[in-house]
Amino acid sequence: MTLTVRHYTTDQVPEVRSTLLEVYAEVYADDIASDPFAGVDRFAGGLDGWSGRPGWSCAIGYDDEQVVGYAYGAVLPPNARWWGGLLTEVDEDLVRETGTRTYALSELMVRVPWRKTGTSRQLHDALLAERAEERATLLVRQSHPKVHALYESWGWRTIGDLRPRIEHAPLMHAMLLDLPQH
Repeated sequence: MTLTVRHYTTDQVPEVRSTLLEVYAEVYADDIASDPFAGVDRFAGGLDGWSGRPGWSCAIGYDDEQVVGYAYGAVLPPNARWWGGLLTEVDEDLVRETGTRTYALSELMVRVPWRKTGTSRQLHDALLAERAEERATLLVRQSHPKVHALYESWGWRTIGDLRPRIEHAPLMHAMLLDLPQH
């Protein structure tokens, strides 16, 4: 397999939205059936919200022309709601957002045939490679310790527990990664 990564921005959402939703529905099929937080409609609403934000970017991986997975996120605005559900006390400066400080990696998913091939790391690195922000953040479900450990092996550090202020949201680990300064 040769992975080709293509980058997309907000103005290209109409051409990739259905692809992102199809991959989500496939990757999370089991969760969608049993977890109200995982519903396709909820995800579509989240995608629409994220993709309309300044600094939204998406990296989609292709094996030939077949989509294998993707990662996307956006810059956190000043006074970001992102940190609103933080349950762990942290220094106030840690969660201060300027609109240029932190890139939030919202989604990273890989279709089953391409798992355990390094694809998720390639998508992760491709998405974050050219970011100008000083750091990135993401949330990992606490019920997914293997995913949490994978991110830690990539240099992410856990700063605390967080429950997003979204109906049916699970308990998460909030994580940070310092980004190289360009």
